[in-house]
Amino acid sequence: MIVVATADIASAEAKNLLAQLSATLEQITGNGGHTSFNVSDVQQQGGCFAIAHNQQGEAVGCGALRPLAERPEVAELKRFFARAGTKGVGVALLHFLEQEARRMGYREIWLETRRVNLRALHFYQRNGYRVRENFGRYVGVEGAVCLGRLLYNGA
Repeated sequence: MIVVATADIASAEAKNLLAQLSATLEQITGNGGHTSFNVSDVQQQGGCFAIAHNQQGEAVGCGALRPLAERPEVAELKRFFARAGTKGVGVALLHFLEQEARRMGYREIWLETRRVNLRALHFYQRNGYRVRENFGRYVGVEGAVCLGRLLYNGA
């Protein structure tokens, strides 16, 4: 059983998971993703951070939502991570964050991943995210692929 809840992004558990994510991204893409994320984006109104724990109480995944200033109806999914070898963590975490986004009044979630990160790309597509035009800092970035999903009842 996976338990997901909002958490403090400055906690030791959060920092550990974010470090694991950065190391994983560095291996896959050659970039840990530090420059496209600012902790304060999650700490402002309209942002949130969540951690997933397994049955043993271990932190095994995390994810964040931040508001897009240019599109107030859209939340951007950031720093999404499920530890390798875990089952069901990514889906549980994604569903939790989608519910949080709905609760906060967002109508869509957008995200960016790298084209070489096929595991992530396939995960998002299996979970209803569709490729969309690159947005914000990702416009014109050849290695980036952006995805989005409308949030509505039954989504």
